Amino acid sequence: MSYTFKKYKSSSEIPNNWNEIIGQHNIMLSKEYFVTLETSCPENMRCFYVGFFHVDQLIGGALFQYLNFIEHKTFQKDEAFCNVKNFVAKKFSKNVMILGNNMLTGQNGFYFNASKITIDQVIPLLNEAVQEMQRQEGKTSLIIYKDYQESFIKYFLGKNHQPFYKFSVQPNMILKLKESWLTFEDYLNAFSTKYRTRAKTAKKKIAGIEKSEMNLQNIKIHQKEMNVLYQNVAENAPFNTFFLTENHFESMKESLEDNFKVFGYYLNEKLIGFYTLILNNKDIDTYFLGYDKDLQKEKQIYLNMLLDMVEFGINEKFHRIIFGRTALEIKSTIGAQPIEIFGLIKHNNLLINRFIEKIFKSLNPAVEWIQRKPFK
Repeated sequence: MSYTFKKYKSSSEIPNNWNEIIGQHNIMLSKEYFVTLETSCPENMRCFYVGFFHVDQLIGGALFQYLNFIEHKTFQKDEAFCNVKNFVAKKFSKNVMILGNNMLTGQNGFYFNASKITIDQVIPLLNEAVQEMQRQEGKTSLIIYKDYQESFIKYFLGKNHQPFYKFSVQPNMILKLKESWLTFEDYLNAFSTKYRTRAKTAKKKIAGIEKSEMNLQNIKIHQKEMNVLYQNVAENAPFNTFFLTENHFESMKESLEDNFKVFGYYLNEKLIGFYTLILNNKDIDTYFLGYDKDLQKEKQIYLNMLLDMVEFGINEKFHRIIFGRTALEIKSTIGAQPIEIFGLIKHNNLLINRFIEKIFKSLNPAVEWIQRKPFK
């Protein structure tokens, strides 16, 4: 069969039936989400959309992101050490093209109608699109296929992907919500005594802090404060490939409406924390959050946020909560399970690519953590 593809630089250019074929299956590949990428994209990121066709019929779509690291500090902690790592990282990778979404954890890079094309046909087609993007938009230092579960990697074993190094950074933490958890109390009662006591103690510590959902107007009013709180968390991370623009949460709410939730935490009417969720069919994808560093330990804000996310998921009858690949241990204390995910990476300099595994491991050392098992 003959398949073709077409690149789009704007969501206004993509076919009218895009959401019907692609976006309805994954909101992170929807027109509405693409609008947010255009109106509040990180300064060092450019996004492109590719439609795949059989004859003239749209059968699939993909998201490509270009990241430029020339003026961007990827490593944050331990400034002297990070200066060295930033120098090495920039020599190693001035820019990168990602098939996928670097702002989220999981396979949010493409979707195809399985009744119109097989996965064995999809992979070579994606490879053609990758090569064409490199020709049209410029060759990048690195090419990355992002976030696949182990069972999917087998499709990338052909000769086109032999130069790629298969890597895994950290697992995706996912909590499957059981049908028997009709209330938040049902969920807590499934814990062993130790973890149930811990959760209830955390709830007591946050007494006096008011929590409420933020609408678009609230987000606009508190936009600057939210950005400061977000930076408190982002700047504490050891590695960042981008930073959100100040208007990002406003843009997300405008575009995704009820599928984007923002919850604020207030002390004496002052915003001291917030978290965001993307509602994606039966899944919840946890998104960015922020909190007051000085109150975090005393009030256990972060743990309370995780528990509140679970309570929201149970009350609204979702199936899973995708917690992402950060703060693994504390997420395991609320029941999230690690799911290993992998990516493929290749350097366009053939000499450097020979040492890609050693370089990658030196810049991304394995994170040691203890998986907690809170359920009885």
